[in-house]
Amino acid sequence: MREIIAEALNKAVKEQDKSRISTLRLIMAAIKDRDIVNRGIGKEPVSGDEISTILAKMIKQREESAKLYEEGNRLELAEQERAEIEIIRDFMPQQFCESDIRNACSEIIGEIGAGGLRDMGKCMNALKERYAGRMDFSKASGIVKEILQ
Repeated sequence: MREIIAEALNKAVKEQDKSRISTLRLIMAAIKDRDIVNRGIGKEPVSGDEISTILAKMIKQREESAKLYEEGNRLELAEQERAEIEIIRDFMPQQFCESDIRNACSEIIGEIGAGGLRDMGKCMNALKERYAGRMDFSKASGIVKEILQ
């Protein structure tokens, strides 16, 4: 994943695509920051799943920023945030649709043997461990809660 992003950055530099260059540099910087944190606590460099998690977090931040810019009537900045989201999504694994999320939630609940809302944390941790970067966990949380009730 890291190599794919680096190749995309090199291609963007050759094509002089300024918005793509800046977004890809932000991605590379976020990955490098996480590498530094991991090195400080004796962990390995960032894995592909962790990169997916970083990218998902970056998308969520940009969605929140775009919403705030729209509320503040700064439409050009909101559009810039959305353009960055599309660039970041190019590197994300295929996201689960709602039926896939529902199936995964049911599967995890069955594996854990969850019997009520008190087991929701266990279910969510298992989902995050297994499907990092491929699932919208806010939707998954609602589905798990619905199934457990």
